[in-house]
Amino acid sequence: MKEELPAPTPVILGIDDLRPLPWTTRIARSSGDGIKLLEEHRDSFIDELWLDHDLGGDDTILPVVTLLEEAAFNGRPFRIGTVFVHSSNPTGAETVVRSLARWDYQVRRATA
Repeated sequence: MKEELPAPTPVILGIDDLRPLPWTTRIARSSGDGIKLLEEHRDSFIDELWLDHDLGGDDTILPVVTLLEEAAFNGRPFRIGTVFVHSSNPTGAETVVRSLARWDYQVRRATA
């Protein structure tokens, strides 16, 4: 009888300045760290990506969104199962959802 291999651990990344996001495998607290985190996973599948819009001070998720858009524009989008936008900023969250959906990322608004 063949031994079954354990299921791989899902890759769940989060970019949020405050929330603990305990279900994530890794978390970044700024847009700059979020970009680095995504670049580290550039050639692998990301099961879920959780994004907050406002990241403290003048920092927002928009540099990360730009990275994802540019990757799709260049024909090499990040391989992400679902992007969840969980911001308390409804206008910012809607901007992120619209921007990423335009490039065919599977994106959903989640309750913050």
